[in-house]
Amino acid sequence: MRKGFFITFEGSEGSGKSTHAKRLCNFLRRKGYAVVLLREPGGTRISEAIRNILLDTKNKKIEVKTEALLYLAARAQLVKEKIIPALREGKVVILDRFQDSTLAYQGYGGGLNLSFLKKLGDFVTEGLAPDLTFLLDINIREGLRRSGTSDRIEKKPLSFHRRVRAGYLALARKNPRRFFIIEAEKDISLIREEIEKNVLALLAK
Repeated sequence: MRKGFFITFEGSEGSGKSTHAKRLCNFLRRKGYAVVLLREPGGTRISEAIRNILLDTKNKKIEVKTEALLYLAARAQLVKEKIIPALREGKVVILDRFQDSTLAYQGYGGGLNLSFLKKLGDFVTEGLAPDLTFLLDINIREGLRRSGTSDRIEKKPLSFHRRVRAGYLALARKNPRRFFIIEAEKDISLIREEIEKNVLALLAK
């Protein structure tokens, strides 16, 4: 039976997800919690190999269906190999991207059927859902400026990234009890305080 807590970070390119996931991990470890920090796609040998395929700028011809299935395959391996065992051990799992990324990027951004993607996601995650999701929302142009547009996904058209951002906000409206939206362009210390406050409230329940 699951005993731990599952926290995810979501957002468009350059929103600061990875930075704040790492900061939260360090904060909780200082508080004495057992924490596992992971990223998607990645986190296992197989998932990292898939990540290399997905983000390689040489792979310009990856079809959106192929893209979605590769992300899901990497996620299936990560859930089985790392996330579920850690939660069963009572650990806090912090994950940089999860199923919401597939819905936002390949669904809203790429035009794939959302309900079908959700079914596939439920299959590969064994129905696992985060206890709390931080959505770091940022202006698309500013986010791409920060990220440097270096990998294959970041190099997609501005119109794609706008659909992704709109998709994330739509997902947050549909799941208000799980999502916490943070303006990613405000002072980093204020963002950190918001995240820490909300996580401590969750862990105290």
